[in-house]
Amino acid sequence: MEVNADKTKYMVMSRDQNAGRIHSVRIHNSAFERVEEFKYLGTALTNQNSIVEEIKSRLRSGNACYHSVQKLLSSRLLSKNLKFKIYRIVILPVVLYRCETWSLTLREERKLRVFENGVEENIWTQEGGGNGGMEEIV
Repeated sequence: MEVNADKTKYMVMSRDQNAGRIHSVRIHNSAFERVEEFKYLGTALTNQNSIVEEIKSRLRSGNACYHSVQKLLSSRLLSKNLKFKIYRIVILPVVLYRCETWSLTLREERKLRVFENGVEENIWTQEGGGNGGMEEIV
């Protein structure tokens, strides 16, 4: 196997900011660049395993998704049950993509619950038209 030293980077993940600072990775006289964060499969990873920016990004995407299907969710022709299915099938996966890797703090968990409660409340109370009071939650 051949490794391209120009394209290869590494990251030390730890809550300790000094972890791995004095070490470098070298293979056959090639030194690899150390990075603090990078995107992997669409998810932002940081060296301190912080997911604050990832949660903000997911909530922005969830808001955009909500607004893209808002006419369906505000339609009087669809039952509440069908609207909740649309929410669970279309919007929720956008917000929770790769959530199994997250280590949530109470603050991030609260932000996710506020988004979820906001969408669900709008589905229950919408009479059609407008954004149902759904503001961008980030």
